[in-house]
Amino acid sequence: MRHNLSITIRVILVYLLLPLLTFFSAHAQRKAVNTANQVITTGFMQQSIGYLASDSLLGRDTPSPGLDSAASYIMRQFRSFGLKPLNGSFYQDLDYCYLELGPENLLSVSDGNQTHNFKIKTDFIPFDVTGDKTVEAPVVFAGYGITAPEYNYDDYEGMDVKGKIVLVLRQEPGQTDSTGKVFMGKESTRYSNLREKIKIAKDHGAIGMLVVSGPLNYTSLRPRGYPWPSLSKTLPRDALPIGICSTITEKIPVVHIGEQVVNLLLGNVDSLKKIQQGIEDQLKPNSFAIPGKVIAMKTTMILHPIGGRNVIGYLEGSHPERKKELVIIGGHYDHVGFIKEHKPDTDYIYNGADDNASGTSGVLAVAKAFTSMPERPDRSVLFIAFAGEEKGLLGSATYVKEPLLPLENTVAMINLDMISRNHPDSLEILGAKQNPDLTRIVRKQNKKIGMILKESHSNHMDGGSDHQSFYRKGIPDIFFFTDVHKDYHQVNDNPDRTDPEKAARVSRLVFLTAWYIANDTHRYKLIREEMEED
Repeated sequence: MRHNLSITIRVILVYLLLPLLTFFSAHAQRKAVNTANQVITTGFMQQSIGYLASDSLLGRDTPSPGLDSAASYIMRQFRSFGLKPLNGSFYQDLDYCYLELGPENLLSVSDGNQTHNFKIKTDFIPFDVTGDKTVEAPVVFAGYGITAPEYNYDDYEGMDVKGKIVLVLRQEPGQTDSTGKVFMGKESTRYSNLREKIKIAKDHGAIGMLVVSGPLNYTSLRPRGYPWPSLSKTLPRDALPIGICSTITEKIPVVHIGEQVVNLLLGNVDSLKKIQQGIEDQLKPNSFAIPGKVIAMKTTMILHPIGGRNVIGYLEGSHPERKKELVIIGGHYDHVGFIKEHKPDTDYIYNGADDNASGTSGVLAVAKAFTSMPERPDRSVLFIAFAGEEKGLLGSATYVKEPLLPLENTVAMINLDMISRNHPDSLEILGAKQNPDLTRIVRKQNKKIGMILKESHSNHMDGGSDHQSFYRKGIPDIFFFTDVHKDYHQVNDNPDRTDPEKAARVSRLVFLTAWYIANDTHRYKLIREEMEED
């Protein structure tokens, strides 16, 4: 009887408290909406877009003095709002370098009696993904260099390549077969990508890779590799690839070989052609150790740091446990610079007002709104202005590689890129299909803003922007975007062509969405598609 009475009292208390909890929840939502309207104003957006896209910053290229000025401006704003630095700084240097082919690049094959030395450019050319390393080992022919369980195909099955150098074909089997009996036929999968082949080779223990063009697919076996300026009479000296500085010594040597190397390893090109034809006819691997041959290879790199840095501000959450969880709100602040050779009295600066002074201003506005609330959210929030997006997502890639807070504690990433153009009410949400939980939150919060939402169901890796770096790491993310226009990457992308009121409305929606997430208790679903991992 006493037990039943206790249950009854608890039920009554719940019914009595429910209206009170609903009242407090509605009150908190009203405070958030009021803060959004009062803090995220047209004037604020206009002022910050105007500065970031001013001629004095000369297009904010990565790196450039203009980008540094923009970084200082963003940092001062973060600090004035009351955001805190991480590890004693508001900055994170980009971990990227221009890669120049070094002076010593060697390839030789020993057969027990003599050593055959090959010439760079004529017989082999290193790829841009090669390492700075010297290796010497026996060689194994590993077909297309693919391990793909989902396609029931494995060139490494039964092969021991640990401590060895692998010889692999470009592309993937069945690419000339329109029936798609293996893989996806003429449509390439990620396994045809060189980076994927290198990753698979390393996973199997290989210490070096030779890549050859399949004679069934290519009429010439001339080595191509990467078009290094030092090997060309026509390429400009600064036409260098970009890579991660800190991992160059972790990479294995990878070179593209020509006919002379094939002849020494396999007898002649016809032998390679028959091997490739057998794989294609049987749609099964045909891998084997190449007896009596030892390869020595060396590739060297000279690193030239790109420069540039992310700007990061931190707001610690208030909940004793959930403050360990993190919401990231970001957008890139770089653009593409200016035209160096131009006629007098012509516009030569790519001001990048919409792309992406608008999104950066949105990040600033949302940060200001968060710090203007009378209480901190339960979860912590990290605001990031990324550098190097226009050069290949370098800022966001640096962050996910060297996160300042654990990635596993990051519950969501919100990306703002180009939020101030086209129809005043239109807004595209990229990642809707892949992030159904976050999309529902956006829809709910949009009832207070009234934008016309277009939920993109395309491949989330299309239209590169910084959310993709987080998506690759399995972090739920949503991308706010108002679509391209005729001024995209043109000198006409100026502040006077933006719509600051639209940018403010989008930023209010971002704030309400982020505020909800930062006070939520749930983790969110992410539907990942096939992608190439870095």
